[in-house]
Amino acid sequence: MKNEAIKVLQKRKKTILENWIKLQIEDISLREDLMSNEDLRSQSEEFLNSFVQNLNDENIDDSGSRDFEPVIDILNGVSIARARQGFSPRETGTYVFSLKDAMLSTLQQEIKDPQELYVQSIKISKLIDNLGISTFESFIKGREEVILRQTDEIAEISTPVIRVWDGILALPIIGTLDSARTQIVMESLLQEIVESGSGIAILDISGVPAVDSLVAQHLIKTVSATRLMGAECIISGIRPEIAQTVVHLGIDLTDIITKSSLASALKAAFQMMRLQVTQKQQQNVN
Repeated sequence: MKNEAIKVLQKRKKTILENWIKLQIEDISLREDLMSNEDLRSQSEEFLNSFVQNLNDENIDDSGSRDFEPVIDILNGVSIARARQGFSPRETGTYVFSLKDAMLSTLQQEIKDPQELYVQSIKISKLIDNLGISTFESFIKGREEVILRQTDEIAEISTPVIRVWDGILALPIIGTLDSARTQIVMESLLQEIVESGSGIAILDISGVPAVDSLVAQHLIKTVSATRLMGAECIISGIRPEIAQTVVHLGIDLTDIITKSSLASALKAAFQMMRLQVTQKQQQNVN
């Protein structure tokens, strides 16, 4: 004999869907700017159909059953998509737990025996709760992917290589210089040296808040890599406090050209390339 709760869910599936969608729309956290009501209905209907279709007498007490793999796949896809779209954990959790409310409400209307209602409600609650845990796990995975992608994008944006003159590159570094970012800096700089054939690269650290021994080592590595490509490197933006820190830490930068400003570094680059920039005198117009 088929489980009473399963018979009710299959029989009243359309009613459950309408109540579920109503609960989601009425929730104050619903983000209509991120998802239309049509998309919400389509997403909910696909998940509910899969859930009811795969639910049977054997797995109603076992959320880990392989029968629920199609259901979990749909749910994971929804969670990851919502994480990428900008939904909050609460908004994503409401999607699943409001389904439980709709199901339990329907069971209360259809199952008249209090003891049977209690037993079946507990089974459905545990099942949906475990699916909710899977939802949060997938949501976190989706958010981690978004954070990693944004971190990479920010790192690329914050390390632009600029061609300031024919044969002269400048790379302004803003923020903390760690191992991962140093790798990005070196890759961007070396690639641009190859593409442009530039012989001088200026690393401007005016935007680096502090220089410690680790940051200095990263800078030295970048300079060494630049020289291996046949280009000379100048470090600009050496403020008085940075100079004091470098001396205090005993970091040897004597083999590297350093300047206090980007303008001074550019002037030094012109001298190295035997270029002279002169100001054109303004002609008097009678």
